[in-house]
Amino acid sequence: MAPQASSEPDTGEILPQHRLDQRALEDYLSRHLPGFEAEPTGPLTVSQYRSGQSNPTFYLRKGCRAYVLRKKPPGSLLPKAHKIDREFHVQKALFSNGFPVPKPLLYCNDVSVIGTEFYVMEHVKGRIFRDFSLPGVCPAERSALYVAMIETLARLHSLNIQSLGLEVYGKGEGYCKRQVLTWTKQYEAAAHQNIPAMNQLSAWLMENLPDQDQEQSLVHGDFKMDNLIFHPKEGVYARYLLGNSASETSFMFADVVKPLAEIGLQFAKRTLSATVSQPDPTGKLFLQTRTGQEVLLRVKRFMQQYILPAEKEVIEFYISNENSPDKWKRPVVIEKLKETAKAEGLWNLFLPALSGLSQVDYALIAEETGKCFLAPEIFNCQAPDTGNMEVLHLYGSAEQKKQWLEPLLQGEIKSCFCMTEPDVASSDATNIECSIDRDGENYVINGKKWWSSGAGNSQCKVAIVLGRSKNSSAPRHKQHSMILVPINTPGVELVRPLPVFGYLDNFHGGHFEIHFNNVRVPASNLILGEGRGFEIAQGRLGPGRIHHCMRSIGVAEKALKIMCERASQRVTFQKKLYAHEVVAHWIAESRIAIEEVRLLTLKAAHSIDTVGSAQARKEIAMIKVAAPRAVCTIVDRAIQVCGAAGVSQDFPLAEMYAMIRTLRIADGPDEVHLSAVAKMELQDQALNLTARM
Repeated sequence: MAPQASSEPDTGEILPQHRLDQRALEDYLSRHLPGFEAEPTGPLTVSQYRSGQSNPTFYLRKGCRAYVLRKKPPGSLLPKAHKIDREFHVQKALFSNGFPVPKPLLYCNDVSVIGTEFYVMEHVKGRIFRDFSLPGVCPAERSALYVAMIETLARLHSLNIQSLGLEVYGKGEGYCKRQVLTWTKQYEAAAHQNIPAMNQLSAWLMENLPDQDQEQSLVHGDFKMDNLIFHPKEGVYARYLLGNSASETSFMFADVVKPLAEIGLQFAKRTLSATVSQPDPTGKLFLQTRTGQEVLLRVKRFMQQYILPAEKEVIEFYISNENSPDKWKRPVVIEKLKETAKAEGLWNLFLPALSGLSQVDYALIAEETGKCFLAPEIFNCQAPDTGNMEVLHLYGSAEQKKQWLEPLLQGEIKSCFCMTEPDVASSDATNIECSIDRDGENYVINGKKWWSSGAGNSQCKVAIVLGRSKNSSAPRHKQHSMILVPINTPGVELVRPLPVFGYLDNFHGGHFEIHFNNVRVPASNLILGEGRGFEIAQGRLGPGRIHHCMRSIGVAEKALKIMCERASQRVTFQKKLYAHEVVAHWIAESRIAIEEVRLLTLKAAHSIDTVGSAQARKEIAMIKVAAPRAVCTIVDRAIQVCGAAGVSQDFPLAEMYAMIRTLRIADGPDEVHLSAVAKMELQDQALNLTARM
């Protein structure tokens, strides 16, 4: 991320009004700037940056060293503007705290040197984009540049004024009001003509100041794309907040301000109207914690900056290896992204004990990760590992946690879950026949499992197997146990991967049929105890179903986006697709369905947070039916709007449909959950009737 060399295309001769005594400047720098006089002989060269509307800025060259000088402009100045001393000390504080600004080197308040006070800083080399549309930059990099720009601004706002020692420069409370008054005065002082929209906007802002105007933050008064320097190659690191000299284009002031003021006024009025008439999407019923809000924002940034730009590369990797022996390999970019996510603390977010997040917090994060198939794994939040880690965290022994949970949490290994069987109807889990029988200090496992997700991953090292004790006389729901089986144990046979609608799901390690033939493992591998399998399963499936459903909502949002884009692009029978009533209704129905399912899923998450998974069984069963059904319908509509392209590799819709349709079977078919909901509803109604009597 260090600055690297680039040319200086944006400089020229010093403008007449900004001319300075270069000999006096060179003499002063030789005496006061460390290292300056040690440069080879030769004159100091000075050129002026052309862009900007603020303090004149100059490029200094002495031998092989380069500097930047900023000074006050001559003549009458705007009130409280062009505070060079303040600028220097703020930049010095920022640099000392690791914020990406160039190192400030020297401040001079002796106006006799060049006619005004000035300061000198290091010269940072990189890219400056004058055209905000970023022509010639690919979409992925363009997105990354803008994300980096916003992240830098957010980081600036998050700094603590007191710890920086900059409280002397602010007035504390009432910031918004002071800003509006200052902007108004500066506009009135600089305007060459009357702009009605500016007057109206100023009045509107004064009438709509926030009730709590007490927050103190560090802000930048001219933060925009062409006031940033970006890394010369990577394109994702915003750097120096560069304010330049009074521009030669200042005569265009009115032409620029008038349309901006009019748009700002329209936006302000529209925003106020929307705030009054439209509630928060969640109805503020299920609010995230402050930590959850912050993590969600960081996840969104990470997705935009790293994951989404890598999606195409990962897809192309698996397409190119579809029929090769390497089809289960992982592209290098995945491991790099995982290391980056881990370094940024976006890791194991699903586990409250580690992340500090509630189920509601993580539900909204899971929705965000559902928008890209590779995102959950990047944050170590992928199924079935999340459920397996929850099992080990809640029920594992100290030895089991050390051997398996710790490397899973570190992302060093993967796991699979073996429950469903090919020879019985697994929708009734008491049918499970795979045997787990005690033999001295070991358990012996025999049986067939299938749809064991992730077993093809080269990092998959252990399976959690649900099996039955054949000679048990216990009740039906206490005959099954869960046991840890290392994948390399003799007798474990990965028979075949099972495609879903033709998709092998290479990225997630596939869904395998696995046979256990007299597999012998130590008795210490049993989890919690004999006959505790269904008890463990209930603890595992509750939060896991929340995660599945919220990721599905992320899929629905992506499908709806594709539907709207396609409907806006294609024309049939002399009008855009969205102009056809049936397509318009599909779009509307899809939005309604997403909002309904999101609220229902958040209610289930809230119930787990407040009363636990056992008491939230009805809500969990309801979302397991409602979410995949709704999302499946939305994806189907998107396919229909896209036509034949919708079932091709040009869109992700076909694979999305396959994945979501599978969820109506995974973790139990709809019919099982509907029966459970009906049973619980009848019980609740009976209790209510009894209470009324």
